[in-house]
Amino acid sequence: MKNSFFSRFTPKEPKFFPLLKRLSDILTQSANMLAECLKHDSPAERAEYYRRIKDLEREGDKQTHLIFDELGTTFITPFDREDIHDLASSIDDVIDRINSCAKRIHIYNPKPISESGKELTSLIQEEAEYIHKAMDELEIFRKKPATLRGYCSKLHDIENQADDVYELFIKKLFEEEKDAIEIIKIKEIMYELEKTTDAAEHVGKILRNYIVKYA
Repeated sequence: MKNSFFSRFTPKEPKFFPLLKRLSDILTQSANMLAECLKHDSPAERAEYYRRIKDLEREGDKQTHLIFDELGTTFITPFDREDIHDLASSIDDVIDRINSCAKRIHIYNPKPISESGKELTSLIQEEAEYIHKAMDELEIFRKKPATLRGYCSKLHDIENQADDVYELFIKKLFEEEKDAIEIIKIKEIMYELEKTTDAAEHVGKILRNYIVKYA
């Protein structure tokens, strides 16, 4: 705990900061790859982007497990072990969601993705970038939490924006699309994109708890 006498005078193991930073690197790469995927309509191109994103998802799993392993062998950690565990898990969850989006695009192979879908992927990219920036603040936010708090607010605002995009798209989809199978395909993909923005906002909620607990 931050207020314990022992913790104030014991050096903290700093290796978790670069480990979490690397995990956020994988997240931003995945988000950028997903945005590129939506620019292509051929099954072969979609399959290739899914393969690349799947490789990143596996790399994210390895990085997350490395963090968990280090938690089990490190005596003094910069934050409580369960807090580091939750943060790493939540970032990995966003990567998993991105992989799930790419998988659905590959398997369902819908018509060209609408501009609303591309807008959601752009929002996912923004969230990934704020999470990436937030990892830079972890080592210093105790002295100046305003920057990290601002990133958390951005994640919340983006998720609300994604909700609006999704709801408007679904309304138009049922009004304009006449192919029932296509409706099912697109709705599933858009739902997964929207849930990815939710997962990214959850990272922000965990970071807000860091501010309350440690700043």
